Amino acid sequence: HSPVHTVEYYLDIVDHVVEYGCDEICLKDMAGIGRPVTLGRLTKAIKTKYPHIIVQYHGHSGPGFSVASMLEVARAGADYLDVAIEPLAWGKIHPDVITIQAMMKDAGFLVKDINMDAYMEARSLTQKFMDDFLGYFIEPTNFQGSSLLVGCGLPGGMMGSMMADLKGFHSAINLSLKNQGKPELSLDQLVVKLFQEVEYIWPKLGYPPLVTPFSQYVKNTALMNLMDTFKGKPRWSSIDKDSMNMILGKTGKLPGTLAPELVQLVKDKGLEFYTGNPQDAFPNELPKFIKMMEEEGWDRGQDDEELFEFAMHERQYRDYKSGAAAQRFEKELEAAKEQAGAPIIVKRPVVEVPKTDAGKFQENHPAAKPIQSVNEGQVVWEYDVVDKSMAPRIGQAVKEDDVVGHIQTLYGLEDVVAAYSGKLLAVYPAQGDRVVKNEIIAFVE
Repeated sequence: HSPVHTVEYYLDIVDHVVEYGCDEICLKDMAGIGRPVTLGRLTKAIKTKYPHIIVQYHGHSGPGFSVASMLEVARAGADYLDVAIEPLAWGKIHPDVITIQAMMKDAGFLVKDINMDAYMEARSLTQKFMDDFLGYFIEPTNFQGSSLLVGCGLPGGMMGSMMADLKGFHSAINLSLKNQGKPELSLDQLVVKLFQEVEYIWPKLGYPPLVTPFSQYVKNTALMNLMDTFKGKPRWSSIDKDSMNMILGKTGKLPGTLAPELVQLVKDKGLEFYTGNPQDAFPNELPKFIKMMEEEGWDRGQDDEELFEFAMHERQYRDYKSGAAAQRFEKELEAAKEQAGAPIIVKRPVVEVPKTDAGKFQENHPAAKPIQSVNEGQVVWEYDVVDKSMAPRIGQAVKEDDVVGHIQTLYGLEDVVAAYSGKLLAVYPAQGDRVVKNEIIAFVE
């Protein structure tokens, strides 16, 4: 959604792909920021001009538009709607099929009833996969929506890597601010500033599509701009090679127009814009991979799908065939389970990253019960306006349902409540330390 991403813009693309022989079009709303009415208008325009073309809508739920968008595109003639099944639904994923089916039925569409026995079986299988292995690798924020995504337009799937990047830059930025005599920033403030920077530079970069890998390029550029401006340097001082190739046109034609300062930057660096076909820069190496597969005695697949997988991801494919990938996965899973210290269930879809070896502690104290953080955020044990705020003392008595501390989140304070009565045996994070959801922060006995 932008001034250049109009119905007319997309319909022009549709004209070209239909000319190339396309018979099905998917409206991929990877960030879920497409506006419902606009999506409906686009769908109507496609179906009016090309009634034989199948139209599919694929929209993520992150900023909250997706349910309304599905109703609008359905009314405009869309043929397919992509949905999900809990527990892998909502958040930054897709709406659950139950909700969409009920909405479609109420709107007058002829939709089949859901086989709830089959639904619950699929739901249980998904939960089993999560309990067994998948849940240990799911970024916790994938289960959370956020209206902050409306402005920046970043897809929810990359929020985890963005937060990891921000945490890495946080201390460096604050050190720079401190040296300049300026107030330091909390991580929450930094997140908002990054979103604002993305919103600011996106049009200047020519409105590249915010999907992999371009969303990463925009995010990286915004992050480096923040770092440089906090150090007193001008924007665009640090642009990585991939982002610069996007600016130069080596990854394709940008939807919009580059800002004059970026055009000047390219000239100042002695670089040249590329207007050719990006594919021309890549040699045709398929015969080489065909020969290698023959030498290895590997099947190319019914439709050469194995060949293309090998050609696109040679190292990963070799690891897969040799068994190295499976061995690496088992080790990573074992490490993740050791960190988590407990199975993951529906109400606990995240991985703990404890600051202690919980298993070893409980071997020495088999009767000890954990106290866990309720959310990702900053630990606030107490607010002492007279003296230094500190963690509770070892040996302090607590009762079940006592509030023993707080977690400062993006949206406010969340109480940490003791699930068991007893005395505190150990307390791990210090006042102000950051923790993840369900991280063990103390033990009582």
